[in-house]
Amino acid sequence: MTVTHALEGGFGVLRRQDPELAGILDAERERQATTLQLIAAENFTSPAVLAALGSPLANKYAEGYPGARHHGGCETADAAERLAVERARALFGADHANVQAHSGSSAVLAAYAALLRPGDTVLALGLAHGGHLTHGSPANFSGRWFDFVGYGVDAETGHIDHDQVHALARAHRPKAIVCGSIAHPRHIDHAFFREVADEVGACLIADAAHPIGLVAGGAAPSPVPYADIVCATTHKVLRGPRGGMLLCGAELAERVDRAVFPFTQGGAQMHTVAAKAVAFGEAATPAFAAYAHQVVANARALAEALADEGLLVTTGGTDTHLITADPAPLGVEGREARGRLAAAGIVLDCCVLPHADDRGLRLGTAAVTTQGMGEREMVLIAGLLASVLRGGTEPARTRTDVHELTAAFPPYPG
Repeated sequence: MTVTHALEGGFGVLRRQDPELAGILDAERERQATTLQLIAAENFTSPAVLAALGSPLANKYAEGYPGARHHGGCETADAAERLAVERARALFGADHANVQAHSGSSAVLAAYAALLRPGDTVLALGLAHGGHLTHGSPANFSGRWFDFVGYGVDAETGHIDHDQVHALARAHRPKAIVCGSIAHPRHIDHAFFREVADEVGACLIADAAHPIGLVAGGAAPSPVPYADIVCATTHKVLRGPRGGMLLCGAELAERVDRAVFPFTQGGAQMHTVAAKAVAFGEAATPAFAAYAHQVVANARALAEALADEGLLVTTGGTDTHLITADPAPLGVEGREARGRLAAAGIVLDCCVLPHADDRGLRLGTAAVTTQGMGEREMVLIAGLLASVLRGGTEPARTRTDVHELTAAFPPYPG
């Protein structure tokens, strides 16, 4: 099945009924197909996932859980959610899975609601060192409702400072410890965090939004055996719909479910739940395992090539799909670099770099690997990126090169 077969019928109706919006969607489809998608949090779903998102379950209101809904007519919705739950449990080896969370942030909020009370102390990776907004930002519910203490990364290695984590845990005796990051390219030592949590009587929450797809494919260590609750997204490397999920042991299942509904959100988005079921089924295949390992191989090749081009790659490389790098050696700061690259058709993010004054670049290989690119293309991408940042190539010329590359690797062939 091609994306055209899956969606063109619906697009035909949309073009007739609302050509203005149809034009916007066509432009986005063209943008994705003709530019390099290097945002670490993005990917291309399969046509089957897209088909589920556009299914009749989009019409169904299904507050509650299978067998205990607040609305009638939920028999097929129950079947879809049970399938998603069972596939998630099997895929990650978890006693319980909640697949209703609308996003990764919603999943983290539910984990906090299940384990904490307002005012409790939480130890998490500081925002300036790669922590997420839900790890204590004053602009976020987490920073307003809980007392966050931030740990960091070592100034020389860029790796998480385990000695600092241990010292802060002993000094503050937090109710929960959060391990996970949106900009740390190395594997998290879940066993270490479990030991620290046990020593100080804390719960352990793993925010695995970024690596969970690698975990599914056997390309990253699983937090499930160590954390009380694992929060994750279903997009990114997992290649499912935009959404969240939680994994936990049987003893916390009821608390987690009640924290999602009715405490933090209402009715589940059943078309998204169905699409999650599709993605979990795809992630259980040998083909996905091969994909996950290729994502990591591509990230390592890209990190090495960027370093060869003169960028300062943090931690000296990556274990995952994610790379952070300082473009300052090429004479440009992160925000400006992102703008120059966008004009050349290379789409990525900038991020805070620990122990640095300026922002750097954050990029990932999940989407380009889905397109079928390999290590050879990563070296080519690094060269295009560096040439733009040095000012040696006009963005328009690089955009032509990018278009030629993406044409050879379309996200949806056919």
